[in-house]
Formats: sequence, C-alpha cells, structure tokens
Amino acid sequence: MPYIQTVTGQIPPDTLGFCHCHEHLMIRKGQSYLVNEALCIDSYDKTRAELELFRKSGGAAIVDAQPAGCSRDAEALCRLGHETGIQIIASTGFHKMAFYPQEHWIFDMSEVSLAALFVRELTEGMYTDGDYRLPVHSMRARAGILKCAYDICGLTSQYKKLFDAAICAAVHTGAPLMVHIEQGALPLELVSYLDKKKMPLNRVIFCHMDRAVQNLSVHKEVCRQGIFLEYDTIGRLKYHSDKREAEIFAAMLSAGYENQLLFSLDTTRERLKCYTPEGIGLTYILESFIPLLTDAGITEEQIRKISCANCRRILTINNVI
Repeated sequence: MPYIQTVTGQIPPDTLGFCHCHEHLMIRKGQSYLVNEALCIDSYDKTRAELELFRKSGGAAIVDAQPAGCSRDAEALCRLGHETGIQIIASTGFHKMAFYPQEHWIFDMSEVSLAALFVRELTEGMYTDGDYRLPVHSMRARAGILKCAYDICGLTSQYKKLFDAAICAAVHTGAPLMVHIEQGALPLELVSYLDKKKMPLNRVIFCHMDRAVQNLSVHKEVCRQGIFLEYDTIGRLKYHSDKREAEIFAAMLSAGYENQLLFSLDTTRERLKCYTPEGIGLTYILESFIPLLTDAGITEEQIRKISCANCRRILTINNVI
C-alpha cells in the first residue's frame, strides 16, 4: 500500500498538506557549525514555536533535509512531529563532505554497509547518535527520504561510493532521492550517472538549482528527464530578488513542468524568526511569496500542485521490498 513516511508514522499520500520540501529544523552543534555558524539550530523550544507559527499560517508538512551522522537530531524531530502536528519527513543519506570531520565513519564505511544503514533508517528506525563514531542506537521513527549532495568536485570515488549506496537503498525501498546541487556543479553529468546506475529519474529531486545554475535551459533538460526541481532561493536577496524567483517559476511553468516543481526556504538559524527576529521565518512563502507568484500570473491550481500535489507524488513510497 503506498504511503508517505513521517517521523510519527506512515500516512496516506492524500493526507499530506501544504509542504516545504527542503528545510532544516534541528541541527546539533557539530562540524557544520564550524563551516557556518548559521548551521546550528539547537533550541527545541524555538523550533517548536516556529512550527506553531507555520501551522497557524496554513503549513502542514516539512521535509527535514539533515541526513544521518551529520548532527541530525532524530529524537527532537520525532517529538516535534507529535507535539506540533506538523507532518515531518526526515532524511537519511549524506551531505557534502565538508560537513564531516576527517575521522568520521562515512569515509571508511563500505558501500554495502552504507546502503544497509540507509535501508535500516528507512524501514526500521533512525539512528540517534553516530556523528563521530559508528551509529549503534536506533529508534522507531523512520526516515522517509534519502538526502544526497553533489559538490563542485563532482563524482570523486568517495561521492560515487555514497551515491551508489543511496541509489541501492532507494531502489530497494522505493524511497525518493533528494540531491543538494552545489553552485558550480554540473547537474546534467549527475543525471547521466543516476540513469546509468538505474535510478528511476522520476523518483529524484534536485535542490537549489534556482541559485546554483543560472541557465534555465539546464533546468528544463533536467525536468525533461523526469526529475523534480525544488526551488528555495526565496527571501535570499544575496542571490536574487523574489521577483526574479517568481520569474523562474513562471518560466518553468510556461515550459510545461508544473508537475515537477516544488518549493521551500532551506532555512538556517539566521532565517528562522524565533532564532533571529529579523529572519523571514517559515511562514514567508505562505504570507509573502505566494502573492508574488499570483502577481506573476501563476494560477491557484499551479500553486496547489507546487505546494501539495507534487509533494504527495514524489514523497510517496510504494513498498517494493
């Protein structure tokens, strides 16, 4: 029976509500904090308050994009799901190697062992520790998606090992694959690799291409191959204006890809109001960006697809084990 896996259990796909497909709700202080202090989101009370505001504004579901062994707080995500009623979909998988210390287990673990770890997190329960040592403890709450990262260095032997493990887990479980696309990386090369490795391309999301790749013909080619695009350069004026972001959505919709677009904010500590009062907060899309989409000629039906229907399709797991 098809389902979407949240931290509070499986739900029927048609019950998933308004969804942000790439956020960060809780990140413990770790290697990512040493790279960027904004990548520490560690106050349970502040995150819960942020989610309550999101829910009151009409938000219902969030994909948390922090993967295993990378300062993810699986226990907090589970508790937040139960206490706020937000449908939280957690991630297993891997992030950029810059977010792991040199002694991390992710560098030494074999492809087979990594695939087994990802499968277990998707089918049995997430590990609750293991940032700097092999994970040994698990909980009932399961991940519902595989997070991967494609860095500017391309498919080095380390990244090939990790992608191959993630593809194996995705094919085995039916879970979707979500890929961070770094600025300067070559997404079409990754499309070719995924296809060569028999990963169903209609089960893949490429994230951040609205800021990582300026050429919209590349976006269109990625969509033509069946991949979903998750745009999240919203309220990020250091990259471009929200008006430009709305224009990107309008261009992709005009090209016929309304069934493959998703959106989110890719939040950091600095962008969450309850952590940083001048931040935009999780309510920003609902309260500020959707009116811009409407002004750009995007219809209510198209917005419903981006915010809900497309999310339901890509997040649905058909149990193939």
